[in-house]
Amino acid sequence: MTVPATSGLYDRRAEWSAGEQPFRARRGARPAPPNIVFILGDDLGWGDLGVYGSLHHQTPRIDTLARDGIRFTHAYSTSATCSPTRIGLYTGRHPGRLVAGLEEPLRTRDEHHGIPHDHPTLPSLLRDGGYRTAMFGKWHCGWLPWFSPIKAGFETFFGNLDGAMDYFSHLGTDGKPDLYEGEVPVERIGYYTDLVADRAADYIAAAGDEPFYLQVNFTAPHWPWEGPEDQAVSDKVTAAADAKGPLAALFHFEGGSLEAYSRMVAALDVGVGRILDTLDERGIARDTIVCFGSDNGGERYAFLWPFVGEKGDLEEGGIRIPFLVRWPAAVHGGQLSDTPNVTTDWTATLLDAAGVAPAASHPLDGHSLLAWLLDGDTPPQRDLLWRTRTQGAVRRGTHKLLIDHHGKARPPFRPNRPSYRLFDVTLDGREMADIAGEHPELVNELRAVWEAFDAKQLPYPAATSRPELRPGTAD
Repeated sequence: MTVPATSGLYDRRAEWSAGEQPFRARRGARPAPPNIVFILGDDLGWGDLGVYGSLHHQTPRIDTLARDGIRFTHAYSTSATCSPTRIGLYTGRHPGRLVAGLEEPLRTRDEHHGIPHDHPTLPSLLRDGGYRTAMFGKWHCGWLPWFSPIKAGFETFFGNLDGAMDYFSHLGTDGKPDLYEGEVPVERIGYYTDLVADRAADYIAAAGDEPFYLQVNFTAPHWPWEGPEDQAVSDKVTAAADAKGPLAALFHFEGGSLEAYSRMVAALDVGVGRILDTLDERGIARDTIVCFGSDNGGERYAFLWPFVGEKGDLEEGGIRIPFLVRWPAAVHGGQLSDTPNVTTDWTATLLDAAGVAPAASHPLDGHSLLAWLLDGDTPPQRDLLWRTRTQGAVRRGTHKLLIDHHGKARPPFRPNRPSYRLFDVTLDGREMADIAGEHPELVNELRAVWEAFDAKQLPYPAATSRPELRPGTAD
């Protein structure tokens, strides 16, 4: 399923991407199982990297992954919010198959909301297949004492369990410090993006001869809006936690700017560069597959053009993400691919590359792209499916059906009635030209596909309000 990369209209990105070539598999003998480094930015927008046309950020180190690998223009997150996407990555399955995946994002701390200990995961399968496994950074898939990265198959962990944390004080949304070494609370001094990058680089430097899977989950550029020099901002955010509650303080309603956001992205770029440098210093970059992406679309200060929607929405701005893959032993550099793919596909692909079979008891929803990536086979022909509490979506080929349960149709407006809009997202990434009326049979077919998918997921519980999220005073 290959689609046009652009509409044919002028795009300034065409000038600096002129050297990119359409993807072609190298073919030949299969390489040995690679080391795996999977790096996630947090709420990083589609256009927040230099290689995706950022107006505000320079990301020279991350951009080298495109120069030396593949840049995907139709990559999607499994969900429009962070914890469901992370659950999708680790399980390789739609997040709605688990109770924890129904919260968007996860916030309930009990024995039901997390990845069950007996559920096969990417780290547990790779560990059992002979890989060393480690995670540094944000977890957000359940809390202790019930859940943790260690319980999900990572042998080594340093980072935070919560969905948000102050970059300097390391305060979580419950008002308590949220740094852990394994499952033991620890205190560390430093800017969190730097701490995560340092630990990831140190792990690579000390790794032995066994293949390893390293998951690096930065919190940048997620709120609060604090760059490496913004200790004073952190002090205000942390102090405001007592006055209005930690979550509202960390949400940082009154804070941020394009400049502050740019500093956060720059720090992320430096951190990724540290990891890439260590792979080079060890002489293992050629035999390591590096994936870089985001957990969902951006918000507030993110650059999402030309898309509409943002984090939390199933419009393209909420789920179309920057995604880069580098694997020098198997893939030529400087390539561009418009093949649609989603986070769970990479779970399947990485297991396939490692020669590790998924668990028969928990079939993957993602599809391996390895035969396409290495041998040039036709990519998997399937529908991409999404579901949130208020929306649904199906992408098939160039078309995307967007379902709004409470109505978002253009005039004549029909509030509180479901709307079904159809777009060609290769020509209309802004999802403005609703062509549902021109293709009623396709709309009905995709609607039936989505309803069958929805019926196989767990039902959403009754909605609850979040009074703790009110504007306050931290800046």
